[in-house]
Amino acid sequence: MKVKEIRELNDEEIKQKYSELKEELFNLRVQQTIGQIEKPLKIRLARRDIAKIQTVAREKNINLL
Repeated sequence: MKVKEIRELNDEEIKQKYSELKEELFNLRVQQTIGQIEKPLKIRLARRDIAKIQTVAREKNINLL
């Protein structure tokens, strides 16, 4: 996901996307622990997307928690 796409989302969509990515990251970490993850790169990409969303939320003064 690109930062430009995130900036076009409204506040509620940003919060929803953040929650989805946090859940996805959790599931990927569980899969990694079990040894069933197919593409470990997905963990890194999920972490980066979360960081991008947090950055844009900070710019817009959105409380994600």
